[in-house]
Amino acid sequence: MGFPFETFAPVIAMIGILAVGGWIFTTWLRIKHGYPLDGAWGQAVYPKTSSETMERVKLLTAENAQLKAELGSIKDRLATVERIVTDDSHRLTQEIESLRLPKN
Repeated sequence: MGFPFETFAPVIAMIGILAVGGWIFTTWLRIKHGYPLDGAWGQAVYPKTSSETMERVKLLTAENAQLKAELGSIKDRLATVERIVTDDSHRLTQEIESLRLPKN
């Protein structure tokens, strides 16, 4: 009397099929959501660095620097507006009048 392999063969086959199906499903989910794929030893398989990717990074870096400079100038302008709004009206009136008067 030995191990009854014939009775457990369908169960073992079903476990194998479910394992492969689960691996395929998780790989599909990772691709769909943009996660990098890993090789057998954990090295990244996708995405690979290409010249197009590097050019895109350069363009985004330049745009980021431009937006930071623009944000800095907007902060300066906002500080000026805040100073004008919170300044007492007497001093503001004097500054406006001094700008209206012609300088000799």
